[in-house]
Amino acid sequence: MTRRFCALLLVLVASYGCSPALPINNQLVVFAAASLKAPLERVVTTYEAAHPRIGLTLAFDSSAALRTQIEQGAPVDLFLSADLANPEKLVAGGLGRGPVTPFAGNALAIVVPADNPAGIESPFDIAGDGVTIVAAGPEVPITVYAGQLTEQLAALAAAPPNFGDRYAANVVSREDNVRAVVAKLELGEADAGIVYRTDAIASAKLRTIPLPAGIDVAVSYGGIVIDRSGRAPNAGAFLSWLAGPEGQAILADFGYVPVS
Repeated sequence: MTRRFCALLLVLVASYGCSPALPINNQLVVFAAASLKAPLERVVTTYEAAHPRIGLTLAFDSSAALRTQIEQGAPVDLFLSADLANPEKLVAGGLGRGPVTPFAGNALAIVVPADNPAGIESPFDIAGDGVTIVAAGPEVPITVYAGQLTEQLAALAAAPPNFGDRYAANVVSREDNVRAVVAKLELGEADAGIVYRTDAIASAKLRTIPLPAGIDVAVSYGGIVIDRSGRAPNAGAFLSWLAGPEGQAILADFGYVPVS
């Protein structure tokens, strides 16, 4: 287990607590994509109120980083990823109980700081000379989705030559997860970035650049129960609840959509 995970888990346990009235058997540890932080904090309150003998402890990071921690033996019951690929890898490796349960959909947004210092008005402007882009690491789901978005933009007749290469050349930093990307943009430390639509909706400090008609990258979130969990029935029940009407209603409040 990495030191980074140990420190993160201790902080989160201190933040959320483990009620002394709860048997340890009923305290679920949930690893979740960083972009899910806001809705899951409300989910915890709602679910624990309806299920008083179940507690939830949340740990957030990029889905790729969390998958690696699970592969290294981190004690976790449930994995909620910003894609389907990372949980599918755990299932293929015998660490997760398949099939993966899709529980939310999202979309992408090109965002700039509210004052838009680079004067970006079109998606194609993110490939302009001197524009600075903040992105995430290569294995982080938002980076994979962003690559799909730039490929779609590059295929349009209006795209400037070598759009994809010029965009990539403008990336000045690679962050651990999408929340870190959002934070840097909110601080004005770069001119633009590609994030989830839900991140754009949630931030008053960012402005969204409209995408051309027909541009659409499907974002699917998926969850699995970790095979070595000693609380698999409770973890599975929570995942089913999240994918059901009550969980979907909370996710919808934050801009998520059902997975088609």
